[in-house]
Amino acid sequence: MSTSPSLAIFCKVVDNYGDIGICWRLARQLHGEHGVAVTLWVDDLASFRRICPEVDAAAAAQTVAGVAVRHWRGQDDAFAPAEVADIVIEFFACDIPPRYVEAMAARTPRPVWLNLEGLTAEEWVEGCHKLPSMHPRLKLTKHFFFPGFTARTGGLLREAGLERERLAFLAQPERAHAFLQGLGLADAEIDAYKVSLFCYPHAPVAELFAAWQGGARKVTCLVPEGVAADAVAAFLGTEASAGTVATRGMLTVRALPFVPQPDYDRLLWSCDLNLVRGEDSWVRAQWAGKPFVWHIYPQDENLHHKKLRAFLERYAPDLASLNEFMLHWNGAAAANADWPALWSALQADEAAIAVRAGTWQREMTANGDLASNLLAFATQIAASLR
Repeated sequence: MSTSPSLAIFCKVVDNYGDIGICWRLARQLHGEHGVAVTLWVDDLASFRRICPEVDAAAAAQTVAGVAVRHWRGQDDAFAPAEVADIVIEFFACDIPPRYVEAMAARTPRPVWLNLEGLTAEEWVEGCHKLPSMHPRLKLTKHFFFPGFTARTGGLLREAGLERERLAFLAQPERAHAFLQGLGLADAEIDAYKVSLFCYPHAPVAELFAAWQGGARKVTCLVPEGVAADAVAAFLGTEASAGTVATRGMLTVRALPFVPQPDYDRLLWSCDLNLVRGEDSWVRAQWAGKPFVWHIYPQDENLHHKKLRAFLERYAPDLASLNEFMLHWNGAAAANADWPALWSALQADEAAIAVRAGTWQREMTANGDLASNLLAFATQIAASLR
């Protein structure tokens, strides 16, 4: 492999924004920090554009932030071996076009083929990380690469300058104030306890809104348009388009536009609590160093509840209020939750939860970052293919 390898990422967008969010962060980091020539194949450019306004949703080929972006239209295109990258990543076991795989087998040297899996805290991941899988017909070997929370996994996606940027932002409160003003917030909304809300449609948002509305503390809830649309529209009394805002009791809800990824980080840094979902925003909330509540992507037979509990066992074994809140938020606890009581308990543990957010961040940093770990492993595999 050359000192500046080429790399292709294939991404099928399943979770609207989480899948492409992860792949786009990885692509930018590999190019910007490691000099990798990255081609990102994406099947849903419209979803991509919502988190990266520079993307042309109608273009078959374009370059954005130094990354070659290709519209992945289907499985029938033909490819020559010369078109295959040095490193090929399929995100979350998506099916690479068959003729691209055939071109991979015909290439000399053969490329490094990685399946970048989804993030989980389950223990079995350590045993499967970096395992090989032989192609049943072609002379190709794919390796599984797992992000994770221990040194025996690939770590978490994190840019080299992220923490420095976060600390500089937090050291100047006027920057957060100006940022929130730029999103349309009035001073009274900024001065309140601020919560960002990003969840799947089945989250008990209306019940939480009711608890906040009748609570003792002023809360400003910031929701990207289209998220929890029914509950937000019911509270606002109108369609939840960006810029719409309403106050009832102690709660103000404001619908925000989707923002580019760097601004989403700033939103997380600016809030007191972040309710996040899936994988991409969940990881960014961990790097934000603020208390967060995770809404996990639902799976058949409630398998996601097992993954949620595995994470809580690592992250919050001694924080009962956070465990209870997160389990109820995900429908993994008894029905008929007492949301005012759950919220009150969470607030009572606010200081301890904030401390844990900081210590967890330092623990995760010690595992290295996903992009660097992935590239080091790819270099090792490439040497064996020569």
